[in-house]
Amino acid sequence: GAAKSSATVSRNLNRFSTFVKSGGEAFVLGEASGFVKDGDKLCVVLGPRGPEWQENPYPFQCSIEDPTKQTKFKGMKSYIAYKLVPSHTGQQVHRRYKHFDWLYGRLAEKFPVISVPHLPEKQATGRFEEDFISKRRKGLAWWMDHMCSHPVLAQCDAFQHFLTCPSTDEKAWKQGKRKAEKDEMVGANFFLTISVPTGPGASLDLQEVESQVDGFKAFTKKMDESALQLNHTANEFARKQVTGFKKEYQKVGHSFKCLSQAFELDQQAFSAGLNQAIAFTAEAYDAIGDLFADQPRQDLDPVMDLLALYQGHLANFPDIIHVQKGALTKVKESKRHVEEGKMELQKAEGIQERCNIISFATLAEINHFHKIRVRDFKSQMQHFLQQQILFFQKVTQKLEEALHKYDSV
Repeated sequence: GAAKSSATVSRNLNRFSTFVKSGGEAFVLGEASGFVKDGDKLCVVLGPRGPEWQENPYPFQCSIEDPTKQTKFKGMKSYIAYKLVPSHTGQQVHRRYKHFDWLYGRLAEKFPVISVPHLPEKQATGRFEEDFISKRRKGLAWWMDHMCSHPVLAQCDAFQHFLTCPSTDEKAWKQGKRKAEKDEMVGANFFLTISVPTGPGASLDLQEVESQVDGFKAFTKKMDESALQLNHTANEFARKQVTGFKKEYQKVGHSFKCLSQAFELDQQAFSAGLNQAIAFTAEAYDAIGDLFADQPRQDLDPVMDLLALYQGHLANFPDIIHVQKGALTKVKESKRHVEEGKMELQKAEGIQERCNIISFATLAEINHFHKIRVRDFKSQMQHFLQQQILFFQKVTQKLEEALHKYDSV
């Protein structure tokens, strides 16, 4: 009997492993002990596609507009503030990038099994250039959309504080910030907040979970590679349009213009119409060159913004999967101990139950990722193709206008 109760599941020797740092290991081994308030509970439910996060009963959106340059310390320090308007309050607040950065840090630490979208990158130089500010605003808008769309992140206290605390109330901001930083439901205790389906038909088959997670791991690796390749291709194509294509079309335009100027030396009255038509064709090609240069902003840039956001998500998943894999390893180990008579069945069942909680949360997060991915790529591809069609319609229109100039020659 003594031998049975003394056997423990071995600890991970790598203290830097995500499984250890996230508190996953301590939780699975039954070392978490915190009081979970009703407001802290995160529910996983069984949906048609398996485990899902319980929907946010009060969904909302938040726009990010009007980046403005502001100063403090009597003008010695400048920064950009963004106007945020959450639809559930209608009250605007202003936030700097550093506020976003603080929030991201808190949430990434608090939610080890949720993919908190990465922020657009920091930039030390050229922070006030118009192109950079516009690009960052678009990146933050994507980020905000993903935050509001996530049933857990959208309802989190720190995020709600970020969205609703008046910009002018420095005291309230600091209080909310301190409260978030003192949150006790982090690390191993975070996992205590997850409530999962119980009763018949609610337990997960661990082999099934393992194969689903392995399948997702292979999927994210492939998606990451193809997103990287598409990003590179789109970037290269955009660069060609802005410089190469524009130059080539304008070269053609210039050559037509030279031809019309040569024809003008003829000074025959009946050829004036032809000269004008060729000169108009030259202008059409010149304008088409400009259309090419402006086009990536309409279609390729938004695709690259989306890819950047998803590359951030994909970078999060190895750690999320690592936590789940770590929990599965502990279950296998405890089962082996029971078979060898070194551990009581009750203790092993506790480990399995807690692993189950991590598995439910991981599968709910995977489901959420797929749902949002289909939504985003559908709308982005529609936008891309609509913009492409509009572009070629404009090119066709220019060519048709030029063609009609010859009707009366």
